[in-house]
Amino acid sequence: MKIYKPTTPSRRGMTGIDFSQLTKKKAEKSLLKYIKRNVGRGNSGRITVRHKGGGVKKLYRIIEFSQTKIDMPAKVIALEYDPNRTAFIALIEYTDKQRQYIISPQGLKVNDEIIFSKKAPLTPGNRTQLKNVPVGLMVYNIELEPGKGGKIVRSAGSSAQVLASDGNYVSLKMPSTEVRKFLGECFASIGMVSNPENRFYTLGKAGKSRLKGRRPHVRGSAMNPVDHPHGGGEGRQPIGLRYPKTPWGKHALGVKTRKRNKWSNKLIISRRKK
Repeated sequence: MKIYKPTTPSRRGMTGIDFSQLTKKKAEKSLLKYIKRNVGRGNSGRITVRHKGGGVKKLYRIIEFSQTKIDMPAKVIALEYDPNRTAFIALIEYTDKQRQYIISPQGLKVNDEIIFSKKAPLTPGNRTQLKNVPVGLMVYNIELEPGKGGKIVRSAGSSAQVLASDGNYVSLKMPSTEVRKFLGECFASIGMVSNPENRFYTLGKAGKSRLKGRRPHVRGSAMNPVDHPHGGGEGRQPIGLRYPKTPWGKHALGVKTRKRNKWSNKLIISRRKK
C-alpha cells in the first residue's frame, strides 16, 4: 500500500495500491476486447441505474474462469493490472504456446508452473475439484455448477474455506460467513485472491471517482420533499422516519432481498451474519 505525503488536501487521506510486484509489459493484444458501456441506460435509452457515466476508456481483458485445458501444465509469464476488477491477473502460457489470463492468487510469481486437473497439487493457482481439497484449505473462483466456470469468490483478497465433505457435497464457508454446500465435481482454484490490500484503498478526491465512471451521489436529506422521502425541513435534521427509504418509498436498510423460494436455498446450511 502506498501512502502519499499531504502536499494537497486531496493527497492527505489518499492511499494507493503498490504495483511494484507487477510485470512491466503491455497487455496481451490477442486477449483484449472492446465492450461498449451502457452507462446505466436500458434498451430504451433511459437511465435505469443512477450515478453511472464517464470514466476513462479501458479495454476488457478476456479472463479464463473455467478450465479449458485439463492436465496441461502452464507457465506464468507475467502478473498484470486489470482495470475491470480489484484483483491482479496472471498471463499464463501452456506447453502448446496458447496464452490465457487467469485471476492471480496471492503469492503467485513469474515463472511458476500451474496446472488444471481433477487431482492437481494443492499449491496456489492450481485448479482442482472440491472433493479433492482437504478440510481447512482456502479456495477461490468457485463453480456453482460443474463445467460452468468460476462464478463466485473472485474479488481482491477474498477466499472460501473448506469445512467438510459429505457424500456428493462439500461445505464451504464463504467470505460473507455464509456456510453453503457445493457439488464435489465443481472446480475451484487453490489459495486466496491477490491484492488483499485493496480494502484499504482510499480515492482521496471526487475526481478519481469520476475516472472510475461513478457520477455524483446526492444525499436524500439534501433534497426537497417532492424528490425524496428524506427531503425537506429547515437546516440539517433527522429523516423523521422509522426506517430509511429509497427515493421510491421502499425500505432501504436491513431488508432481505433474496427470494424466499429460490432453488438454491436448500444448499445453504447457515445464513451470513448480519
